[in-house]
Amino acid sequence: MTILATTLLVLAAAGGHAQGAPAPDELGDVRWQHDFEAARAAAGRSGRPMLVLFQEVPGCQTCVHFGQGPLSNPLIVEAIETEFEPVVVFNNQPGPDATVLRACGEPGWNNPVIRFFDGRGRDLIPRKGGVYHEGGVAFRMMEALRAARRPVPDYLSRVVAESSPARVAHATIAMHCFWEGEAALGGLDGVLATSAGILEGHEVVDVTFDPVTLPYERLITEADRRDLASKVYARSDGQWQAARKIVGSRAARSDEASRPAGDDDQKRHLRLSPLRTLDLTPMQAARVNAALAAGESSDRWLSPRQKAKAHELLSAAR
Repeated sequence: MTILATTLLVLAAAGGHAQGAPAPDELGDVRWQHDFEAARAAAGRSGRPMLVLFQEVPGCQTCVHFGQGPLSNPLIVEAIETEFEPVVVFNNQPGPDATVLRACGEPGWNNPVIRFFDGRGRDLIPRKGGVYHEGGVAFRMMEALRAARRPVPDYLSRVVAESSPARVAHATIAMHCFWEGEAALGGLDGVLATSAGILEGHEVVDVTFDPVTLPYERLITEADRRDLASKVYARSDGQWQAARKIVGSRAARSDEASRPAGDDDQKRHLRLSPLRTLDLTPMQAARVNAALAAGESSDRWLSPRQKAKAHELLSAAR
């Protein structure tokens, strides 16, 4: 038995967290356990790794943003709750939390750190602090599952692709109908998000995309091919030169941001569907909106929990 596991055996009757109370913002939407030893025992029985959040509650803005960001992403929440034994340890509280903190060698009053343990209390992957964005959290979850020889849900890799800050670009394209534009462009591989807006009196779609998967030139070509590029607003010299080669005089330089269209005009096909109440990431919303516009099933873009809810919503609407 490890030193950590031995130390924590004394905590079996301790811990516990007030039930029914609203969860602090620092904890996001995850349903956490608050008893490390109970979670360790559950991991031993289930084979699922422990995912341990060391978090300051109440905490600083970094702690709050972590809860409202990664810990509120619906796909990360689902993976934490279904693929791991999730437990939170407050790093600024006395009693059992402080005992766990010392046993794990974690500092008090610290920014959030997520660690992954097996059922014997051993780290599955090395500890790493400063991982505060959704893609980084999802990537480490995937690493931990592989280290535990557990299956890795496909939807976690989509979180990594959607959230990687090193692979994000933006384009603004004017067209005759932003409902049609969001439906068509939102289905392109490499598009991370779309939104409908108004710029210089034109209906536009603002596209966030991965320029590695979907180069800017290909995005503009696809929009033009679909008659969805009455004007292309370039944000840089590189974009303007690329757009000029494709759409000629319809390329325009502009540093002005578009004004968001009304809520009823955003993801119009999704908004008119029973699926509008699903908790989706921006990329999922773009893909589901496109699938609905094409009369296709959106199942491939949904996690198991979302898929079950979608089928429930569609059945109730019939």
